[in-house]
Amino acid sequence: MNGNKLFLDTNILLYLLQGDKTLAEVLDNKQFYISFITQLELLSFHGLTKKETKVISDLLKECVIIDINAEIKDLSVGYRKSHKLKLPDSIIAATSLYLDIPLITADTDFKKIEELNLILYER
Repeated sequence: MNGNKLFLDTNILLYLLQGDKTLAEVLDNKQFYISFITQLELLSFHGLTKKETKVISDLLKECVIIDINAEIKDLSVGYRKSHKLKLPDSIIAATSLYLDIPLITADTDFKKIEELNLILYER
């Protein structure tokens, strides 16, 4: 695993978009990976203006977006069943584990998955 790579949960990108300077410093000089789920969640918020959509799209260009594959699907199903996670969260966790990249999130539900390399962010 490369210490310069981080897998970002949707809430982390939302905090960045809201101007969280502490988080921006933590993430400085890191390579960002996200799930396609995060991409869909961000771009599908109801009522986004064209300007907001552009800001989100520009941020997404800074990320490596990971699509789903058979192994991520299998891991997602397992985590959803065994840890009772929401489907998007199970896909995000499975993708982080598949890539072997730490997941940074503010969502404590991810603590249920012991094998996940988790960085909990508190605002």
